[in-house]
Amino acid sequence: MPSDTTSFSVACLQVCAGSDLGQNIESAVGMIGDAINDGADFVLMPENVTMMEWGRKAITSKAQTESDHQGLAAFRIAAKQHGIWLHCGSLAVSLDDGRVANRTYVLDSDGEIAARYDKIHMFDVDLGNGERYAESSTFAPGDKAVLIDLPWGKLGLTICYDLRFPSLFRDLAQAGAEMITVPSAFTQVTGEAHWHVLLRSRAIETGAFIFAPAQTGIHPGDRKTYGHALIVDPWGTVLADAGTEPGIIGSTVDVADVGRIRQKMPSLGHDRPFARVSD
Repeated sequence: MPSDTTSFSVACLQVCAGSDLGQNIESAVGMIGDAINDGADFVLMPENVTMMEWGRKAITSKAQTESDHQGLAAFRIAAKQHGIWLHCGSLAVSLDDGRVANRTYVLDSDGEIAARYDKIHMFDVDLGNGERYAESSTFAPGDKAVLIDLPWGKLGLTICYDLRFPSLFRDLAQAGAEMITVPSAFTQVTGEAHWHVLLRSRAIETGAFIFAPAQTGIHPGDRKTYGHALIVDPWGTVLADAGTEPGIIGSTVDVADVGRIRQKMPSLGHDRPFARVSD
């Protein structure tokens, strides 16, 4: 249920996950405790927080069902133990058809699953110099936008490559999202070129807070991620930037700022019909 305040402390984790689930989970749970000790009310983890594996065979062999997922179980215990809301970044969840969902879970302060979101947009790209990604060969894309009530306001859910699709963010904002999450494992190449400008753009376009926990460093398959977990306010100002080392960033945010910004710049209500080029 909503609380009587719109102000809270948010923390985003930045990790360098590898292929060892147990080690990754233990590290994340420890960082959650550190964030709570620093006063966080809401903690968010990055994409693939429990496993940065490489290749379809390796990913599918280590993915786990929701009911048996070690990471989800550990995070539910942590949320209940600390009495805080917890965003689980994303986990590799086995599906009945042999594919895997790249799935976000949001847990309430009792450790119960309050929301699920499956990444909609698949990262199928060729960056050159042999750096290719084909998520759709392993992962089943989601098909539903998700909005959830937190004690402080409404939260919209996205994952990583979704960041490049502003229509999803606009839909979430027009449906009431005052905060939007972007847990990510952005590549070094694309992160250096686009990460900050895309996150700030999505904040400005939606007039929403953006919470973007991140992977950083070198992972299996020699994959390099950019880091720079960010917290961005509705005016596009970066409130916290994690740089390139594993760690925790935090900020106190007031969701009431969203209404003030949207009153100044009410573009979410200015859509007009137009004839599309493809029509």
